[in-house]
Amino acid sequence: MTSPTLIVTQSFTDADAALAHAALIYDTGIHHLRRSLLDFVGGATPPGRIRACYPFVRVRTDTVARADSRLSYGFVAGPGVYETTLTRPDLFANYYREQFSLLLRNHSGPIEVGMSRMPIPIHFSFAQHDHVEGTMSSGRRQLMRDVFDLPDLAAMDDGIANGTHEPGPREALPLALFTAPRVDYSLQRMRHYTGTSPEHFQNFVLFTNYQFYIDEFVRLGHEMMAKPLGQGGLLGDWPKHAAESDNYCAFVEPGNVVTRRAGQPAEAEDALGAPLARLPQMPAYHLQRPDGSGITMVNIGVGPANAKNISDHIAVLRPHAWLMLGHCAGLRNTQELGDYVLAHGYVREDHVLDEELPLWVPIPALAEVQQALEQAVADVTQLQGFELKKILRTGTVASTDNRNWELLPQRGPERRFSQSRAVALDMESATIAANGFRFRVPYGTLLCVSDKPLHGEIKLPGMANAFYRERVDQHLRIGMRAIELLRRQRLDQLHSRKLRSFAEVAFQ
Repeated sequence: MTSPTLIVTQSFTDADAALAHAALIYDTGIHHLRRSLLDFVGGATPPGRIRACYPFVRVRTDTVARADSRLSYGFVAGPGVYETTLTRPDLFANYYREQFSLLLRNHSGPIEVGMSRMPIPIHFSFAQHDHVEGTMSSGRRQLMRDVFDLPDLAAMDDGIANGTHEPGPREALPLALFTAPRVDYSLQRMRHYTGTSPEHFQNFVLFTNYQFYIDEFVRLGHEMMAKPLGQGGLLGDWPKHAAESDNYCAFVEPGNVVTRRAGQPAEAEDALGAPLARLPQMPAYHLQRPDGSGITMVNIGVGPANAKNISDHIAVLRPHAWLMLGHCAGLRNTQELGDYVLAHGYVREDHVLDEELPLWVPIPALAEVQQALEQAVADVTQLQGFELKKILRTGTVASTDNRNWELLPQRGPERRFSQSRAVALDMESATIAANGFRFRVPYGTLLCVSDKPLHGEIKLPGMANAFYRERVDQHLRIGMRAIELLRRQRLDQLHSRKLRSFAEVAFQ
């Protein structure tokens, strides 16, 4: 076995020093793997197996006592030894620093950082623009398994998040929802599915199921970038909100194409971006703020499988909230096309999360998010009271995995919708909300009624185009306004205890 020089485990009472030690271990291991891979690609035969391991962080406590905190995270559940592996300290520096600081404050003792025994898969050591494996013959690629560690799915399951993980007799208790290889796996998948690097993702995420919303988001993003700082925000229509919506510094599109704010200098990595020949499966766009609290918008397309897929991966970035903006079928005759539906419950007939999150688990509405969405509708439409209620209905949303549910014998679906008191139906919202619940990411849903199949109003091309032109801009601005309202809140309000289990991990 050829490994980098052992870096011993150390105890720390300073979060920055602990982070620096984790970065040293990780960077040393990655350098060892990359150098060895280049030699292997060049034809060299290593004398044995090549391995480097992730850093770990560990905390020990023998008491249930901890510092008083209003945060729902940052402390362990009780006496014991808790541990997790770490990856990409460069990407997660601020996140790790906060988690380390909270552990030190809440438990009044040191944390340990050292080399774990969990190997770094060679595929996860590649730099952003490395494609060295493409130059090897198929026979040479097969030999990689004998020389390097490949991804091991047994180290990547979601048992911790799902509440099914049971540590062995001598195994430490989990400190985070995701192990390092699980995080690395999702970082790779995000690049593949969204066409952008994880570094560009922001702490607030909008999901949509229609490209029309993306087109409008791109238009607004470029409009913002053309204005120097201080000359009005995206929501500058209302002067009292202009300042808080003005602090966006860059707009990023698939291919990592970066447009900087007027008057702001380009950065070195901007030159590496290039428009893609074709869009990826679920393209992502990022309206960035310097502190990462901007807005990422992803077109997840149609269906719950896509919704689960991308939210499974974005969850490792630990966003502060994600919201679903999309179209739905209105189920009540009193609804009009263009009305909004604020989901406060979900009928989960999407089925994609049945194994991970049983149907008997409720997906509650989160008051902080609900209030922000309702206030955003009022702000953008300038309606109040009864007039607001005429266009905004709060109720249960049913999500199905059958796009042609209208063709089923109608007594079955109609009866279930009536019994559940559902007011709208779509294919993605319940999945986005349920995965938010599962991964402890605050979630919300605001849909727009685009047709009423039960009442004979189906989308026709001309009608649909007119509808989209009239509603997409307003709906998108409502979602962006809701994010601004959520950004104002303290993290102890947004990351509430409602999403935490009995023996919750310490990391947010």
